[in-house]
Amino acid sequence: MSSDEVNGSAAVVDRMAGALPEPGSAKSDPILVVDGVKRSFGGLTAVDVEHLEVQRGTITALIGPNGAGKSTCFNLLTGFDRVDSGRWTFEGRSINGKRGHQVARAGMVRTFQLTKALTRLSVLDNMLLGAQGQTGERMGGAFLRSVWGRQEKVNTERALDLLERFKLIDKRRDMAGALSGGQRKLLEMARALMTDPSMIMLDEPMAGVNPALVQSLLHHITSLRDEGKTVLFVEHDMDVIMGISDWIVVLAQGRVIAEGRPSDIRSNQQVIDAYLGAQEVEDEGSVSGDE
Repeated sequence: MSSDEVNGSAAVVDRMAGALPEPGSAKSDPILVVDGVKRSFGGLTAVDVEHLEVQRGTITALIGPNGAGKSTCFNLLTGFDRVDSGRWTFEGRSINGKRGHQVARAGMVRTFQLTKALTRLSVLDNMLLGAQGQTGERMGGAFLRSVWGRQEKVNTERALDLLERFKLIDKRRDMAGALSGGQRKLLEMARALMTDPSMIMLDEPMAGVNPALVQSLLHHITSLRDEGKTVLFVEHDMDVIMGISDWIVVLAQGRVIAEGRPSDIRSNQQVIDAYLGAQEVEDEGSVSGDE
């Protein structure tokens, strides 16, 4: 992604975000509301989020330095870890204490930094695992081929449509383990859509992805917003973050230290000191190391 493309995208996002309601305002429409969520490991507080709202139909970035608690926060909200205290609602309903599969059935699905494709199954079979309410998964229903057979046909057609959309249709018979890292990211995103979610949470979708596939992933993420879905994602690439986000939430030491539109975050001194400045130092170190 060139600097001109990034700056142009950021400008478009800032204009779009001008109409974005402030969280907590009379016009806001949060799909996810988090209050007082805390998680500690021994004497270390990993997450201490007093209040967080994710607005419906937007792309929200959750950023922060390594160890800020971003992935832990994802794990807590999606039922892959247990909170010490706190509550949160999705679509106005409490999902406190729900397990991962229950959260997914409620319409909030996630992907992982390290992809969870089942490597010894085909790409198509991986997709079919994402379909909800499959009759054949129940002991009694497994014997009703006339029922689950029709259902599987519908699911297969949907899976093939998604694989076509994500440019994986030619890989449908390949083992998932044969895919590249970027293709596995695409597969995981496509499989998440098999559930027809209202909100998708992406944990570092660009991590380890060949630069040739980055633009494709960005297109798919923005397409989700265009279709009315809500996206919350964790990412470290500031060009990506500033280019596609409507709203940015900054974590440091498990706490929200700032949030706002991309233009607000770029000029926030507290964020620069806690995160953006540190990133520049890391980038300079990487360049020096390469030289």
